[in-house]
Amino acid sequence: MKKLLIALVTLVPSLAFAAGGSHVHLESANVDLNDKESLQRGVDLFQHNCAGCHSTQYQRYSRVADDLDISIDDMRSKYMFDENAKPGDLMQNAIPEADAAKWFGAAPPDLTLVARVRGEDWVYTYLKGFYKDESRPFGVNNTVFPAVGMPHVLEHLQGLPVKQEDGTTVATGGKLSAEEYDQVVRDITGFLVYSGDPVKLERESLGWWVMGFLFIFFVIAYLLKKEYWKDVH
Repeated sequence: MKKLLIALVTLVPSLAFAAGGSHVHLESANVDLNDKESLQRGVDLFQHNCAGCHSTQYQRYSRVADDLDISIDDMRSKYMFDENAKPGDLMQNAIPEADAAKWFGAAPPDLTLVARVRGEDWVYTYLKGFYKDESRPFGVNNTVFPAVGMPHVLEHLQGLPVKQEDGTTVATGGKLSAEEYDQVVRDITGFLVYSGDPVKLERESLGWWVMGFLFIFFVIAYLLKKEYWKDVH
């Protein structure tokens, strides 16, 4: 009983934190896993902006290439930064864990399942939630994840958001407009949603076939029942 209480005390706050907290308004990501072009852009953006610190170590380069219609040559030349890596290798980050823990206070987490654990809207809102905060080590904070321990790695695209008196943020100095940055965030979120459940579309498609088979089987079984029992009734 004591172990059960300890587990509940530990688990409940974790689940609440993973949901982002009830006080945080999460924007809708509107991810479309059928949009291969968006997912391809997501791979490119993640690998060039996030993979230096964060891994997606439960994915393999070859699996991502096959699923998202990326040639192995392109995967190797554009997204495999270790010259000794092979297409069948797991997608590890480039930074040693010990160095990351020293520089950031804790090793950056693997992000393969982040969208599955926290939800796609949380990831989308988090990536849009950075704002200027000079009291933080990297000069930024986050509305979804207060006291975040990472820099705003997409600042060169969005600019540095500054909080206004009404609670909104205005970003200046970035390469992209607000609408273009929203699409960038949606592309990255889409890739992370795919990474957390790469067989989702296949599973959903198979589910319709299973439902169709069960319906046909039900009709046949019903007709057989009527035939076998017609003399009884």
